Amino acid sequence: VVAEQQMQGLTYQTTPENWRRVAHKIADAVYERITGERGYFDTRIVYIAESGPGIHRIKRLAIMDQDGENHRFLTDGETLVLTPRFSQTAQKIAFLSYYRNLPRVYIFNIETGLQERLGEFPGMTFAPRFSPDDSKIIMSYAKDGNSDIYILDLATRRSTRLTSNPAIDTSPSFSPDGKQVVFLSDRGGSPQLYTTDIDGQNVHRISFGKGRYGTPVWSPRGDLIAFTKIHQNRFFIGVMKPDGSGERLLTESFRDEGPTWAPNGRVLMFFRQIPGGRDGLNDRVRLYSVDLTGQNEREVVTPLDGSDPAWSPLIP
Repeated sequence: VVAEQQMQGLTYQTTPENWRRVAHKIADAVYERITGERGYFDTRIVYIAESGPGIHRIKRLAIMDQDGENHRFLTDGETLVLTPRFSQTAQKIAFLSYYRNLPRVYIFNIETGLQERLGEFPGMTFAPRFSPDDSKIIMSYAKDGNSDIYILDLATRRSTRLTSNPAIDTSPSFSPDGKQVVFLSDRGGSPQLYTTDIDGQNVHRISFGKGRYGTPVWSPRGDLIAFTKIHQNRFFIGVMKPDGSGERLLTESFRDEGPTWAPNGRVLMFFRQIPGGRDGLNDRVRLYSVDLTGQNEREVVTPLDGSDPAWSPLIP
């Protein structure tokens, strides 16, 4: 504006009901022109909407634009739902649903509203997540009394065991190229972060700081891994390089958990529990975002309490 020069020329045709989508695309173009980084405005957030008293909490799958608009519920709250994760096309969501205490993995099609059940898995099941090419689901589940990580081929419905260890292995996340996986394991005595090749070889511990680690997720750019850390009864959201170097803590509170990356790999969203009393029954749970400087933290407003967010890729 000061230089009185046009930065970029774009033309969009749309209908009145899609004006917000066009505004998001324009914001992405301006952001990229100014910063050199891809934007994240034309994206969605799926999360767990929570309501009701603490001991009888109702949890529903909900979706909204990244700025909180166009909010809607995807499930009715009749069953417990957990850990939603987007496909790379941003059109499908993998999540856990518990029916009569049995964990089931579903894929929800956003366009059609249909749910597809992938199966019932033995014991406790955790955190299904799509592979970078959307052909597989990685998750952890207990089999023969031991929790390990498995990869389910969506075409054949056959699962391959990735880890085999007496310890608890959980919370897997693919690298963007699909060649590695970061996961959580207590094989060293406390919950720490490890990486492995996709064939289960070259397992390396990458977290060595004080405290316990959890919920690792690989950046879409491949340069960082975000995580939750617990130290001296405080919770942190942090990042480190894939080799474990350069650890930085971005947030600190009574309880911060579950980081998820914006598609440009430069902003994180997470959920925060805010104490409401000694018994915890009046605690609130809210979504927050923070950039990689750790300075620009803000609440993402939702109609109800919100937890376990997942940020979509840019919408096609």
